[in-house]
Amino acid sequence: MVQLDEKIYFYLLLVIPAILLLFVWNLFWKNRTRKKFADAELLKRLAPNRSRYKAGLKMLVFLLALALLVVGLVNPKIGTKLETVTREGVDIVFAVDVSKSMLAEDIAPNRLEKAKRLVSEIINQLASDRVGIIAYAGQAFPQLPITTDYGAAKMFLQAMNTDMLTSQGTAIDAAIELAATYYDDQEQTNRVLFIISDGEDHSEDATLAAVEDAVEQGIMVYTIGVGQAKGAPIPLKRNGIVESLKKDSAGEVVITRLNEEILTEIASEGNGRYLDGSNTDLAVETIKEELLQMDKKEFEAKQFAEFQDQFQWFLGGAFLLLFLEIFILDRKTKWLKKLNLFNEKQID
Repeated sequence: MVQLDEKIYFYLLLVIPAILLLFVWNLFWKNRTRKKFADAELLKRLAPNRSRYKAGLKMLVFLLALALLVVGLVNPKIGTKLETVTREGVDIVFAVDVSKSMLAEDIAPNRLEKAKRLVSEIINQLASDRVGIIAYAGQAFPQLPITTDYGAAKMFLQAMNTDMLTSQGTAIDAAIELAATYYDDQEQTNRVLFIISDGEDHSEDATLAAVEDAVEQGIMVYTIGVGQAKGAPIPLKRNGIVESLKKDSAGEVVITRLNEEILTEIASEGNGRYLDGSNTDLAVETIKEELLQMDKKEFEAKQFAEFQDQFQWFLGGAFLLLFLEIFILDRKTKWLKKLNLFNEKQID
């Protein structure tokens, strides 16, 4: 496992393209100035040992050294010792709706991005709980098995989009049935499922039956609604630009609405609670309080206990390149000139 100490230093990498642009501009300025002085053939005769490629090579070595210096400042560490530790927590599964209706922009920036932010903020409030993630539309898909790796959970969360599942619709029942397979600890007394959706369920009877089965397995079902009851059209975009609005078979623009009624019923039947996701801070704070009131179950988890610094390798490489850069001169190297690696024409 790799751990980064000072990620803020990655911003220094922005200097590299700036230096590169300055270098290209300088080359352009020099070439234009030389042309005013004399033509290309005469310049070759006046300076036969000037290399056309050494300046670029010198800059490439310098930029590579600079990149290695930045990585050295970040100080990557590699885990060297894996230990089993005892933790207390609740098993939590997030089922995120990725159907096309989640593209509606009645809640900024759109329903899906709002749902992802809600889940991310909830994860930020967790301490020792285990989390899993499910994506669902017309079918459910396991996105991340239950784990204590919150970094991985956020990474998988951000990768979710409405194109990841070809089967469209909102099969909440499939998400609940899949979530039931996530809880691998039979002794865990608190199993929590959060369904984040606009509630446009096309199989309400099957959903309520799935909720009933989940309750029998000791799963509490919470729902978080994203969207507005007044509804909004579904924009179809390409490269961030709206090309059209989704229409039904009759050619009418589809208006998708938040169905709080079904989400409230699911939460009620699931011994949970319905939360309005329009206010992120309030929803997250409420969930935090709910989780704190639950009994915590002890479980074992493996984690890296010792990390070794690796910055010295990057700094060493950077200093070596800077040392070599000193010996890269603008004139042609005699033995390289004989090899003629760049197929440069000889001037008689």
